[in-house]
Amino acid sequence: MSVPPTPPRRALVTGAASPIGAAIARRLAALGHRLVLHTHANREGCAALAAELGASWFAADLTDAAATEAALAPFLAEAPFQIVVHNAGVHDDAPLAGMSAARWRRVIGVSLDGFHAVLAPVLLPMIGTRWGRILAISSISAWLPRRGQTAYAAAKAGLDAAVRALSLELGRRGITVNAIAPGLIESPATERFGPEEVARLVPLGRKGKPEEVAALAAFLVSEEAGYITGETIAVAGGLPGSPH
Repeated sequence: MSVPPTPPRRALVTGAASPIGAAIARRLAALGHRLVLHTHANREGCAALAAELGASWFAADLTDAAATEAALAPFLAEAPFQIVVHNAGVHDDAPLAGMSAARWRRVIGVSLDGFHAVLAPVLLPMIGTRWGRILAISSISAWLPRRGQTAYAAAKAGLDAAVRALSLELGRRGITVNAIAPGLIESPATERFGPEEVARLVPLGRKGKPEEVAALAAFLVSEEAGYITGETIAVAGGLPGSPH
């Protein structure tokens, strides 16, 4: 996908040390955007990526709104963010009957509480610039879950709904809000899917690459995607697309 030129913006990417987060960060950096990267547990990986890209980074538990706001405060004191990619998420499959309340809260919390924790401090400064792109990384599990994904599917379906609702609030402010729903993308989380199962499940017969998700992300945060908002777009090799 050819991405049109976009003036350099200040961009925040959560969960930046993951395969998809890192691919998005590299793509945005290549387009000239000034990056701030977030991680929770993988500080070493995030620090290495930030050094590679000449970016800043910070660590925060996105389920802790106060800690997240405090971590963002020094960056917001410098300048507003005009691009926010909420990629952070937890994939912790388990049958609901055997899932503890703590595991449930963690899966739901990183996606949904994290969406609020990251955006609440940055929205008013972004609105003040009259331009913005908010992008959430969802999952096709929101409408095509596997067994054991009750919490994960609920988290991602809630994220899709939040994206649609927030797009209504921000449309007249020059800010778009969208989601990408990856399917089976090459990462440690999909290693259990062997070639035969992938060939059976995916019409294109292969896993996707993080860079293919990043290509769509780069377009959705560009100038030319300014008439796309409230959408969830699948990057899933032909698996059933979003039902809305």
